[in-house]
Amino acid sequence: MKLIKLSAIVLAVFTVILTIVFFTWWAFKDEAVFGSEKFDQTRWMELSSSVQKDCRRGDMAYDLKNHILIRGAKKEAVMALLGRPSLEDANALEYDLGKCMHVYHALRIYFDADARLTHSQISSH
Repeated sequence: MKLIKLSAIVLAVFTVILTIVFFTWWAFKDEAVFGSEKFDQTRWMELSSSVQKDCRRGDMAYDLKNHILIRGAKKEAVMALLGRPSLEDANALEYDLGKCMHVYHALRIYFDADARLTHSQISSH
């Protein structure tokens, strides 16, 4: 009976620790995966036409999302900075980042009705 109680406690502690580790990783995953390189417009443009499927622009995406793209910026200014998007719809632009950590990622930039930047995110698909 004591062995069952002890193993239940060990399992509960392990589960709590695993949960904490997972949510910590989840909170900081973009920085860990995409946070190593500063945005370079020339390199960004060069890599847009690359046939490589690896994480060709992913390293710049985190810096771009958090330090370069400013809320309220006009859509035209964003397109002048980043070039032609991979996909475009009425309220968003999407730039392909390549295959990062075995998953294809993109930088999605969202705009309001006045074509002003509202937010951006790194998405996987």
